[in-house]
Amino acid sequence: MAGDQEPRDEEVLTILSYSSNRATREDVRLALGRKVAADLPPVRVLEVATQPAVLTAMDAGGIDLAILDGEAVPGGMGLCRQLKDEILRCPPILLLIGRRDDAWLATWARAEGAVSHPIDPVRLPTAVAELLRPPVSTETAVAPTTSLA
Repeated sequence: MAGDQEPRDEEVLTILSYSSNRATREDVRLALGRKVAADLPPVRVLEVATQPAVLTAMDAGGIDLAILDGEAVPGGMGLCRQLKDEILRCPPILLLIGRRDDAWLATWARAEGAVSHPIDPVRLPTAVAELLRPPVSTETAVAPTTSLA
């Protein structure tokens, strides 16, 4: 029964979810579900509760996106900045912030996106999908020309 089989690993996007609050990690997992958008592969959520666990998972590779709780103890904003400094080709990071006015802190942390608490099951998957999609270039390719004169 081909329809009942689990997708192969290369067809699954791995999202790391960090929060010291178990309920926040659960809210993230439930909001994301199995797919964040119809045009993207299914997602697998790797939940971690400590900064050392985040560093270990990110160093191991295979993470397509990280969601870090800015309200966690210790906080995800400083951790985000650390990851951006230390990991070559760091995957995109989405910060969960306490309030919309804290978006400037997400910019300071160099996060690619931010969503405010409480976890919204519509806004979170939409933001995640935007970060998981490959960037689309709006520039057109122009062939270099040479003068024969």
